Amino acid sequence: MKEYYVYILKCKDGSYYTGITNDMDRRLWEHREGINVKCYTYRRRPVELVYFETFIDVNQAIAFEKQVKGGQEKESSYY
Repeated sequence: MKEYYVYILKCKDGSYYTGITNDMDRRLWEHREGINVKCYTYRRRPVELVYFETFIDVNQAIAFEKQVKGGQEKESSYY
C-alpha cells in the first residue's frame, strides 16, 4: 500500500516549508542537496525536518497540507 507524507521543514532563515511526497527519503535529500534552484528551500539551506505525518489516502494528505498551510497562496508541488 502506497504512503504519502506531509512534512514541515525549518529553514536556516527561520521560515518553514510545508510539502507533500510519496518518498520521504528522496524528497528530504532533494531539499538538503539543493537539486531544484526554483524550490523555496534552495537558498534557505540547511533545512531540518521538524514534523511529518503519514497518510494512506493522497486526498487526505493534500487536504491536511492545505490545512497546515492555512490558505497560503503558493503551494508546493506533489512529488
